[in-house]
Amino acid sequence: MPALLTPPHRCFLEGNMDQPELICIGEGAAADGHLVAFSRVCPGKEEPNDDSAAIIYTPCGSIVMAVADGVGGAPLGYKASAIAMECLAESLTASTLDPALHSADLRPAILDGIEKANAEILDMGTGAATTISVVEVRNRIARGYQVGDSMAMIVGQRGAIRWKSMSHSPVGYAIESGMIDEADAMHHDERHIVSNLVGSRSMHIEIGPAVSLSARDSIVIASDGLFDNLHLGEVSAIARVGRPLDRMNSLVKLATDRMEQTDADVPGKPDDLAILLMTP
Repeated sequence: MPALLTPPHRCFLEGNMDQPELICIGEGAAADGHLVAFSRVCPGKEEPNDDSAAIIYTPCGSIVMAVADGVGGAPLGYKASAIAMECLAESLTASTLDPALHSADLRPAILDGIEKANAEILDMGTGAATTISVVEVRNRIARGYQVGDSMAMIVGQRGAIRWKSMSHSPVGYAIESGMIDEADAMHHDERHIVSNLVGSRSMHIEIGPAVSLSARDSIVIASDGLFDNLHLGEVSAIARVGRPLDRMNSLVKLATDRMEQTDADVPGKPDDLAILLMTP
């Protein structure tokens, strides 16, 4: 039986899950349906999982979902991503403790949470850093917030990508400008370079547009363990059809297969993996 999501939040830190977890969204929530969470360390890796995820359910029925990817190779990447999730959850929880604020705009709390995480990670003084991708859903309206190359996308019932965040990286900017296409980007020598991070004095937060959700839209938020191994069209095709757990299992299986394959013509990058999937 799926767990029922109730206030205040669920965090997945240093996760190494064998199976995805199915979570029911409570009646009257921002978008009735299901959430599926999965987080697993890179195959063969002995260090902790640098990816973290969080699902925050506010008293007004809004859902905030987030994935963070601690920078691989940097000190305490797993701790940086955990700090990002905890600061976000704490900021949102604090902003909704007062019943008078239950219907308030969540944007200030989300921005405050990310900025607090940035300050705390900088205060560590270790050089740790993390990406973060956040999507809030309130009254069937979704909005994304982005730092780095963990990404989010909204997929329609027919597989159209209704919105996606932009990767904050030289390769990501090149894709958006039309200089290279997605297929070339998957094999680019600089695809792992990230130009905007939580834990940087020059951090900036990109705020996406408000997107009205249709009845059968799905939302995917994931670290680059997914998006560096699957093309966007593959993610959208899998995310839109089937039972929620089946969709997640298919995403995880294909990403794992890509991580383990050796064909130079097929994208493949062993990495930690964290995925959140909201389905109708």
